Amino acid sequence: QVCRSKQTVVEISKMLTSMVKEYQVKQAKRKQEQEIRRKDVIESSNELTQAIVDHLNVGVAQAYLNQKRLDAEAKQLHVGATNFAKQTQQWLQLIDNFSSALKELGDVENWARSIESDMQVIQNTLEIAYKTSRQTQQHNASK
Repeated sequence: QVCRSKQTVVEISKMLTSMVKEYQVKQAKRKQEQEIRRKDVIESSNELTQAIVDHLNVGVAQAYLNQKRLDAEAKQLHVGATNFAKQTQQWLQLIDNFSSALKELGDVENWARSIESDMQVIQNTLEIAYKTSRQTQQHNASK
C-alpha cells in the first residue's frame, strides 16, 4: 500500500504539475490576449485622438483663413477710406477755390458797377459842360 500511496502521490503531483503548467499556459495566453487588446485600445485611442485633432485643425485652419481674409479686407477698407478722405479733401479745396472765384467775380461786378456809375457821372458832367459851353458861345455870338 505504501507503494500504491507513493504512486498516488506521484500521480497527484504530476496532475498538479500538469494543472499548474496548464494554468501558466492559460495565464500566458490571457496575458498575451490582454496585451493585444491593450495595444488595440492604445491604437484606437491614438486614431481617435488624431481624428479629433484633425477635425479641430480643420476648424482652426478655417478660422486662420477667415482671419487672413478679414485682415486683407480691413487693410483694403483702410486704403479705400484713406483715398476717400484725400479725395474729399481735394473736393473741399476745389469748392473753396470755386467759392473764392465767385467772391472775386462779385467783387469785379461791384467794381464794374462802381466804374460804370463814375463814368455816368463823368458823361453827365461833360454833357452839362458842353451844353453850357454851347449856350455861352451862342449867347456871345448873338450879342
